[in-house]
Formats: sequence, C-alpha cells, structure tokens
Amino acid sequence: MKKYAVITGDITDFTSLDNERREELIGDTDDILKKWVQRPEDAAIFRGDSFQLVFEELELAVMRSLQLICWFKKQASNSSPNLNARLAVGIGKLAFKGKTVLDSDGEAFHLSGRNFDQMESGELLRIATESAERNEQLAVLLMFMNLVINDWTPSQAEVIYWVLEDQNATQKNIAHRLNIFQSNIAKKLKIAHWKEIEKAAKYIAKILTHGN
Repeated sequence: MKKYAVITGDITDFTSLDNERREELIGDTDDILKKWVQRPEDAAIFRGDSFQLVFEELELAVMRSLQLICWFKKQASNSSPNLNARLAVGIGKLAFKGKTVLDSDGEAFHLSGRNFDQMESGELLRIATESAERNEQLAVLLMFMNLVINDWTPSQAEVIYWVLEDQNATQKNIAHRLNIFQSNIAKKLKIAHWKEIEKAAKYIAKILTHGN
C-alpha cells in the first residue's frame, strides 16, 4: 500500500514579530505550502503558528522540509534572531484524505504528530516511520544534520532555499537573484556544509523510498 509523508511543524520565535509582520509571514507561508503540494487542501496553517502538509513523494518531502526550515531561517532579524521552524515528518499509510489535510487521518499523521510532540530542544527536523530499526538509522543521521542546520545563518539559509527551489539553477543565477557575487554563493554553501547535508538528505530519501 502506498505510503505518504506528513509534515507537522511550528514557527519558533513567532511572537517576537509585530502583528503586521506575523500576518505577512503567515500569508506568504500559506501561499508557498499550497504551491508545493498536489492540491491546495493538502496544506494548512492552524493555531496561528503551526502547519501541516502531506506529500505523495517521499524524496520531495525530505527536501521540502529542509527548504521550509530555510524559509523561516532566512527571515530572521535583529528583532527576531531565533525565527525558525521545527518539523516532524511521518512516513506511513493514510486511512483517508478529508476535505483538508486537517480532516485527514492515518499512520503517517499519527507518526508525524506524535513525534512532533516528542521533539527536543535544538531539534529542527525529525523523521519517523513504522520501523524502529529504520528510525534508529534516521535518528543518527539527523542528529548530525540538526547540529549543522542549527548553525546556518539567515544569509546561508537564503542561498540554500533558492538552491532547493530550482535544482537547475546555477550559482550565477542565484547570485543574480540575490544581487551578490557568485563567489559569495559558493562560500556560503561551503561554510554551511551544504554538500554534506544534501548528500545526507538524499540518502535519507533513499532509505525511505527503499523501505516503501
């Protein structure tokens, strides 16, 4: 039976933003989430700073999770230096899809929600399946990935966000978009250890797909 990826998350340091900025951020985030999923109803923001979305492609879910962390990290500022996101990804079957993602149910939702509630301080990304052995593998990989991702600066996160947005984009394209030198793009990616994080993320996607 087909397995899905359900992402449950929230925005950290959200209350440090003023009302206007919060409203703007939620509106922009909602637009992005609905653009990423197969149908707009497969993504929703609730309780102001929480969100949930479902993907049919497991590899895409892993890469979008990283991109979503970058989306919030890149918008941190002096007044909201800890703006970020915490995400728990549940991999499993769906019992049914409701009118919206919030009305849907199944193993993937239970794994995502339960693991989100168990996330520890400093943990940005957690991925859980129905297999305890596979979860142990994922936990080791993600432990190191979280250490690196936690240290990403807003400018590094912004570059990685655009790398993930368009896999065909060159460093020259991204530099032009961000109005900085191409050499700065390469430097930011190197300092952020993006090459290693990307390799680990793709390996995780392979583990999940193989287990499917």
